[in-house]
Amino acid sequence: MAMRGILRLGEVQIRVLDMAEAKQHYGKYMGLHEMMTDAEGRVYFKAWNEKDHHSVVLRETDRAGLDHFAYKVFDDATLTELQRKIEAFGIEVENVAAGVYPKSGRRIKFRVPTGQEMHLYAEKEYVGNSLGETNPGTLPDEGVIRGMRIDGLDHLFILGPNMVDTVRLFSEVFEFDLAEELVDEPGGNQILTFFSCSSRAHDIAFGMHPEPGRFHHASFRLNSTEDHVYAGDLMGKYGVPIEQNDRHGITGVKTIYFFDPSGNRNEIFTGGHTRYPDTPKLTWTMDHLGLAAFAQSLHVPETFLGVST
Repeated sequence: MAMRGILRLGEVQIRVLDMAEAKQHYGKYMGLHEMMTDAEGRVYFKAWNEKDHHSVVLRETDRAGLDHFAYKVFDDATLTELQRKIEAFGIEVENVAAGVYPKSGRRIKFRVPTGQEMHLYAEKEYVGNSLGETNPGTLPDEGVIRGMRIDGLDHLFILGPNMVDTVRLFSEVFEFDLAEELVDEPGGNQILTFFSCSSRAHDIAFGMHPEPGRFHHASFRLNSTEDHVYAGDLMGKYGVPIEQNDRHGITGVKTIYFFDPSGNRNEIFTGGHTRYPDTPKLTWTMDHLGLAAFAQSLHVPETFLGVST
């Protein structure tokens, strides 16, 4: 493969108000596998088809939201080179020794212009997806795929000021493609931006917000429309609060937005655009916000743009 820089979103650490409720939501309902609890009480989860030890970390506290997000990079040399480029951009970087974050190699951490703490790392303990690497087959044992049948953590959407600097950082330093954007008018200011570092429709998205460090949602991918319908039925069965079940114009995915018990927004989705280096950027305008956001109902709930943690 050609990808040799930042590979994918590898971890989100989410603040929750009640750990027992959160474990039921992310474990039983969503179907993530609980991997460990550390000495500080943080609980670690992975989706069944993820190979690294964990992708979701929950920390109990008195305020919901996002502690940090972390991307995995190709190797240690890439991590060193990215640190140089980030510092040259004008952002202070902190080095974190291997093992400080459980099951993880050394990291660098810093704050992006929108105010969130971002990490980069090259190594995390490999645990596999239970199928092995020789003649793996297509299906694991019964009970491995469970709950909402989530395949893996996919992307996140965060909010804050300084959109221009954010676009520069992710385009010039991290070499993400600006895949899609929502602007206030043709040729105008960017309201939402969607970046891809892979063949996915997007690997991270940003929205304008006056307050830094806001968390809109973490998103998890499914394998099929059948799994999407099943996940929606499961939300109804367990009374999980659904915000919107629709399809995005932006990215083209079939989506459901819902909330964990602490008010953090989650998304599950299937489908969407496939990107290549020659794929053109798509631009949407605010006068077509309904089509851009929810292409079936053309309705954007007030909570969708008004609620974050």
